Parts: sequence; C-alpha cells; structure tokens
Amino acid sequence: MDIHIWTKCTLDCRACYTNWELYDFSLYDDATTEIMNRERQTPPDKFLTYDEVINLLTPLKIKYAVFMGTEAALDPELPRLTKELHEKWHSYNILLTNGIVMPDLTDIDQVIFSIKAFSEDIYRKYTGRNNKSALKNFAEIARMGKNLHAEVVLIPELIEAEEIEKVAEFVASIDPNIPFRIDAYFPVPECPWRAASNAEVEYAAELAKKHMKQVTILTLDMKRIGDKAVRIF
Repeated sequence: MDIHIWTKCTLDCRACYTNWELYDFSLYDDATTEIMNRERQTPPDKFLTYDEVINLLTPLKIKYAVFMGTEAALDPELPRLTKELHEKWHSYNILLTNGIVMPDLTDIDQVIFSIKAFSEDIYRKYTGRNNKSALKNFAEIARMGKNLHAEVVLIPELIEAEEIEKVAEFVASIDPNIPFRIDAYFPVPECPWRAASNAEVEYAAELAKKHMKQVTILTLDMKRIGDKAVRIF
C-alpha cells in the first residue's frame, strides 16, 4: 500500500517528478515515457481527512505501507497513522524521505533516505538549499538502529559517478553495511539533463563498492516486479 502525502516539500529539486506526476510511477506501464511527455501538473486541491484514510484502508490487508510524497515526513498525522497501521494491520511501515526534517519514527520500520548529493554546492544547485540537516539526520537515524537505506540518483553532468562515490564515502563513515542504491535519472520536461546510461550507473556502483558492502542499481531498462498498482482514491 502506497500512501501519498502531499505537502509543500522542504526541497525544490529541479527534476522532481511530482511536478509532472502527482501520484505514483507504478500506476503506469511505462512511467518514464509517460512523464517525459507531460505538461507540468497543478497540485491537488482535494485531500482526505484522517478518518477518510482509515475508512479506505479498513477493508484491506496491508503487509507493507509505504509513505511517500512530496515529503511525507512533514505530515503531522504521520505518527498517528503509522501507529494505527501497526496496531490494527500489523503492517511494516516504510518512509521515503529527503531527510531535511526528522519526524517521529517510533512506528516507522524502515527509512529509505534520498541523499541528493554530498557536495554542498551540487546539493544547493539541484535542490535550492544546503544539505547540513539532511546529513545530520541521516547519521541520527542510523544511530537509532532503524532499518536505514540510502539512495542517490545519477544525473549526467550534475550528480555523476565521482559525486556518488562521495555520498558512498559519507554513508560508509557511518556504517558500510547500510544498503546503498543508485538510480538512473530519466529526463523530465524543463530540465537539461539526458538519461543516465546503464554503463554510467554501473561505473558509479563500482566506485561505491569501494566503500559500501551492499550496493544495488536501478536502471531504466529494468522491468516492474509484481502487479501494476491500482489507485483507490
């Protein structure tokens, strides 16, 4: 179950896909092609109340609940919802976050932390702000003993293999056993960067493996695993 929380994000990432797709990649057979040809979307103007969310979830069996966004960590109802999901559905709760804000993680089982870049100048160029709080919060979540994963997107001519190695070195300085994933960038409208090739992502992975023990990649030719998502609201 993906629960999409719409807030004003703490970052202004130039290639944020939510500018062109408000919900979830998995709704589409070929999301990269779908989004490449989109017009910029208007943010939603109708939102569910907490009780409406619970009513939608009540008939469902929920093994995993994934909280995504813009930035799910900003929703003040997140701790209440994750607690209720634990207590009533016994779900495994996964938070996707950029880590700028540290929410209450009591009922979060896994955190997938998107580190945009380690070098502050690159981070600021891409997101519009500095990365100090993100790096600090990453280290803090690791100290909590949460199941923490790191991910970074390879963007040709912006966040390239050498920058990704710097991210890997940072993560390894905290714990080299943290799972580390490198995603291939795909072009979105209004952005100048081309798609990341498999060779570029694989090279970045080789550099990351000098520091990290669990490195995986996500390239643009990889097929969906599992069923296509069904939207319920």
